[in-house]
Amino acid sequence: MDRTDAELIAAARNGDPASFEPLVKKYQGRIFATARRYARRESEVEDIVQEVFIKAFQKLDGFRGEAPFEHWLMRLAVRTCYDFLRRHQRNRETAFTELTEPEIDWLDRFVIEPDHASEDADAARELIDKVLSRLSPPARLVITLLEIEQKSVKEIAQATGWSVPLVKVRAFRARAEMKKILTRMTKDKYL
Repeated sequence: MDRTDAELIAAARNGDPASFEPLVKKYQGRIFATARRYARRESEVEDIVQEVFIKAFQKLDGFRGEAPFEHWLMRLAVRTCYDFLRRHQRNRETAFTELTEPEIDWLDRFVIEPDHASEDADAARELIDKVLSRLSPPARLVITLLEIEQKSVKEIAQATGWSVPLVKVRAFRARAEMKKILTRMTKDKYL
């Protein structure tokens, strides 16, 4: 007999920690997918996922049931990923020579003909990963949620606890930060 999320939560709150395990199994795939958007190494992803579920178990009494458990858990996951980004901030300079040959080729095609540069999606993805890894934590979080996960500004505000105007400001600043990083990466080649 499969128990509902509410029944499992109630049992875990009443002293049956084993009741939390089916919730972990049910949602771990989604939490892993979210964590992989913010961490590069699998060991970091595993640490984030473990931290999310530990926090969820510890804060289970704070779950009010006004929204589905999955929404509450995903909000906790996004905030945990944001904390991870802040702890592991990597704002180092990137020399143009760090770019791979496919990335350089893709940039060349993009500069010449932006509409026809979609041919090598892998090189573009690698370049985007490099740029994202150099963004500040708030910028990386908002760009990932807005552009990659295609969340609305309102959804991002709910997930992060930021106000809607703050999300818009951070998105604007994140795009400016990305432009600055790309300019630094390519200044020797195109300027």
